[in-house]
Amino acid sequence: MGSYDVSDESPERRFRTLFISDVHLGARGSQADLLLDFLRYHDADTIYLVGDIVDGWALKSGWYWPQSHNDLVQKLLRKARKGAKVVYIPGNHDEFLRKYYGTHFGGIDVVENTVHTGADGKRYLVIHGDIFDLVVQNARWLAHLGDRAYDFAIRMNRLVNFFRRMFGVRYWSLSQWAKQKVKKAVNYIGAFEEALAAEARRHDADGVICGHIHYAVIRDEAGIRYMNCGDWVESCTAIVEHEDGQFEIITWADHMQKPAPVAQVAAKAA
Repeated sequence: MGSYDVSDESPERRFRTLFISDVHLGARGSQADLLLDFLRYHDADTIYLVGDIVDGWALKSGWYWPQSHNDLVQKLLRKARKGAKVVYIPGNHDEFLRKYYGTHFGGIDVVENTVHTGADGKRYLVIHGDIFDLVVQNARWLAHLGDRAYDFAIRMNRLVNFFRRMFGVRYWSLSQWAKQKVKKAVNYIGAFEEALAAEARRHDADGVICGHIHYAVIRDEAGIRYMNCGDWVESCTAIVEHEDGQFEIITWADHMQKPAPVAQVAAKAA
């Protein structure tokens, strides 16, 4: 990839808070160029990086760091220097940063988790979520195997969608289809949401904002508002909080396309 313009043009939309997760910089499937484009048009007073921003697993297996990945890091650092509060909550793919909890570098705070207070006074636990994934915690070899399978699905998607574009057919995701149709995947997502809702309740919070499973959604779960940021591998989604305290999922699937709210998008058990 060539270099990307990272000049600080005025964003078209400004929010109270922006939540981004699962960018997977260093992985070939990362759509860092689209996130960089998204950040040119969107800004916020506070930006939460909700884990797996950098993919240490992928970098260990083979170095991959194109210019767009570097430009995205510079863009985030520039936003911090210009006054945005940026909070980084490491996930399992960037767990190497967990040894730096409580540190502050380049204007970015690194924390294990935090509680975000919305404009309406409600409290939201912000956490990546991998500690509630039994596969990641108890069978790391299986998690790595699943990660490789997901990468293979992404490559297959690109091949399939190359031919679909030739015939003018819209994008179709193999991994989305599998995780929405396969019973075990659906059960996994449901169990994950229940576990995160329970953790929010233990923190005396009104809701939880997380990442990890690459499944963007906002909904109520047993009286708790559950919000997942999605990812920047396939769905290219982020959660924003408006000045009135309302939350919205924005998708940025194409850099020429204006943002539009979506109900739910692709899933991945990272």
